[in-house]
Amino acid sequence: MDIVIPLFDRFEPLDAIGPYEILGYVPGATVRFVTAEPGLVQDVLGSLPVHVPTRYTDVERCDVLLVPGGGSFLTMVDDPGFLGWVREIHAGTRFTTSVCTGSLVLGAAGLLEGLTATTHWAAVTDLEAYGATYTPERVVRQGRVITSAGVSSGIDMAVRLAALLTDEVTAQAIQLYTEYDPQPPFDTGSVAKAPAEVLDRARTLG
Repeated sequence: MDIVIPLFDRFEPLDAIGPYEILGYVPGATVRFVTAEPGLVQDVLGSLPVHVPTRYTDVERCDVLLVPGGGSFLTMVDDPGFLGWVREIHAGTRFTTSVCTGSLVLGAAGLLEGLTATTHWAAVTDLEAYGATYTPERVVRQGRVITSAGVSSGIDMAVRLAALLTDEVTAQAIQLYTEYDPQPPFDTGSVAKAPAEVLDRARTLG
């Protein structure tokens, strides 16, 4: 089982590493990162360089394509060659997925037209410009396409994907092994629940 995650400079680290951690425990699965040219790819926070040895053009098919977000989506949506590759890979995947603003890449590739999808709360207008209908749900499945909301929701998506690729007991075992049992100290993890001052401060972070 081949799971491919494209990384470009300024990727959001948890978008990629969270699902990688979960999916890496799926029996028989190989998770690999790809990029435009082999070498170091830098995360958006600036302190997590990742050496990526494989060009995305070297990949002709995979079982799962997982597109992370972050500032890297700007590079991906502006690259016709990469978007063409996404469309070609999607034609043969079991699942094509995204985390955060990675959904905008799927949208730019024409994969979300007429579908319900989610993304980071700050990118709703951009998502709907690609013909998708936004929903604030953390994980949305539309056939072979699965989108997840901002950053941390990629872990939720990966656990659900693990169940689809294997079975619910295996997915639950992975959740337990990684002790994914969220108990956040504050109940402000969505726009619907955050006070205005928290929302204003959050807008300064991206």
